[in-house]
Amino acid sequence: MIGLEHFLVLSAILFSLGVYGVLARRHAVLILMSIELMLNAASINMVAFAVYTAPERFVGLIFAVFIITIAAAEVGLGLAIILRLFRNRTTANVDEVHELKW
Repeated sequence: MIGLEHFLVLSAILFSLGVYGVLARRHAVLILMSIELMLNAASINMVAFAVYTAPERFVGLIFAVFIITIAAAEVGLGLAIILRLFRNRTTANVDEVHELKW
């Protein structure tokens, strides 16, 4: 059986990659994908702790489903904003968009 620390290391690596992506990328879609990576790392943490600490309870799994639901809503809203931004400014570079009013 794989130990809990392996899942925690995997989650930490994914979360770190997501933070790096948010801070280093300038394209809005890549920033959105990096945020999704961080949310997936949190989901892995929730499921791992749920399985290893209280396998008979579903608290961690419920939180993971909640995080996945929030991530899906966030992607839908984020892509809508990016699409609108691209239609108005013909760019998705976040450096070129410094104000959010048109």
